[in-house]
Amino acid sequence: MKNGFFKGHGLGNDYIAVDPEELDFKLTPGNIRKICDRNWGLGSDGILALDTAKRADFGLRIYNPDGSEAEKSGNGLRIFARYLHATRRVRKKSFTVDTKGGLVSVDLDIDGHGDASAATVEMGPATFAPKALPCTLQVKELIEQPIKAGGKSFKFTGVSVGNPHCIIFKDKGQQWTREELLALGPELENHKLFPRRINVQLAVPVGPKAIYILIWERGAGETQASGSSSCAAASAAVRLGLVKSPVAVKAPGGTLNIAIDDDYELTMKGPVAEVARGTFSPSFLRALR
Repeated sequence: MKNGFFKGHGLGNDYIAVDPEELDFKLTPGNIRKICDRNWGLGSDGILALDTAKRADFGLRIYNPDGSEAEKSGNGLRIFARYLHATRRVRKKSFTVDTKGGLVSVDLDIDGHGDASAATVEMGPATFAPKALPCTLQVKELIEQPIKAGGKSFKFTGVSVGNPHCIIFKDKGQQWTREELLALGPELENHKLFPRRINVQLAVPVGPKAIYILIWERGAGETQASGSSSCAAASAAVRLGLVKSPVAVKAPGGTLNIAIDDDYELTMKGPVAEVARGTFSPSFLRALR
């Protein structure tokens, strides 16, 4: 569809999917910011752009609402998978997608209405090595390393799942507040330890196989859910011995299920919903050209 878009969400984490070949404007950082603006544009937590791929069935580029590019997004991948199925770009239930954060495999769950209402994504491995984040700390692994933010001292676990994450845990029975997220998230995202910025999760175990997280995404801010954040936080919780796999990761938007094998290979399963399909209006297109 000429100048068409598809909008979907995974547990409230919403993205707009497009095929750049069908657009008569460029996905510049400025245009991405205009489209993602919730007051002046369509509004979303990012843009998913169909891309060519040599080693996979499809390629995907992921843009944050500030115009920067992300390596990987778990919810974004499920929304992208539904977009491909809904627009009949894919007919099979299993396929591969190449992202800047690595190659992933997707399996669709088709409901009684013929919609891809859930998806299972093989997200690849989690790693705790600083060079994969990257981080300026010269240590072997980023397991419970010290960090200061908001005038307080914490211990964080750094995890890469194709994109970088900083996870800080409270003890079971305690809680993180939204006020703490809004105060700590921006400072941790831009902390000097992480020269390329980082995604932030404030986490707490809530059972032997469950954690609760609040999420601050690099380039997006507070989000209701995040697939890669859920994978990272679950990996950190298992690595620290706080929970066992599979892990139910609860967030304000809902729950994702993350399975972690002995080599920290990650499998994510969760729902995905379509919100709208349409075309950009002529007047809005003039502002994007």
